[in-house]
Amino acid sequence: MKVTEFRLLYWLAVGVLALLVASPFLSRVLVYPRTQFFTELWILGANHKAENYPFNITRNQNYSIYLGIGNRLGYCAYYLVQVKFRNQTQPAPTSLGPIGNLSSSSLPSLFNITAFVADEATWELPLTFSFDYGYNVTVSRVMFYNLTINNLVYDMRNYMTTWNSTNKDFYGNLFFELWIYNSTINNFQYHARFVNLRLNMTATA
Repeated sequence: MKVTEFRLLYWLAVGVLALLVASPFLSRVLVYPRTQFFTELWILGANHKAENYPFNITRNQNYSIYLGIGNRLGYCAYYLVQVKFRNQTQPAPTSLGPIGNLSSSSLPSLFNITAFVADEATWELPLTFSFDYGYNVTVSRVMFYNLTINNLVYDMRNYMTTWNSTNKDFYGNLFFELWIYNSTINNFQYHARFVNLRLNMTATA
């Protein structure tokens, strides 16, 4: 082997070794183009895990959850969460299907939450809620009076749920719709995300 060939092989080996040593550091400082942009929305149970969600609801009993948002959109976003309640016959929002066909529930919002979330950041809010309601035995209905969230009381006197003969319960659905501020239209629009809690109102106080 000639001296020039040996030197070339030597420096090639040194270069490869240097790249191997530097690769962990380079992976931290190099910025790769992002190909996916999205928002995460979640609910966690009282123990801050994806388990032990409230289900069997007793009148005026407090229940705790965590509501969270993760921003992966590439910019600081302004979010609105609409808290709504529905029974088994009322319209639910959609989050799957063609973009043009996705829609929020037409039900009114009981409570709105707003938050600015920076890009690549998460936001989380602990929520404690309770329902005040009563039974109308004659027509097999649960009639709601109010919903309390974090010590704020919201009127639910126009809400009710009927007996579900299939599941043998009084079913209710507390759900959280995610909306995002659109500067083009200068308003919030439905962000095609929602999470929900299926609640059984059969338990007596």
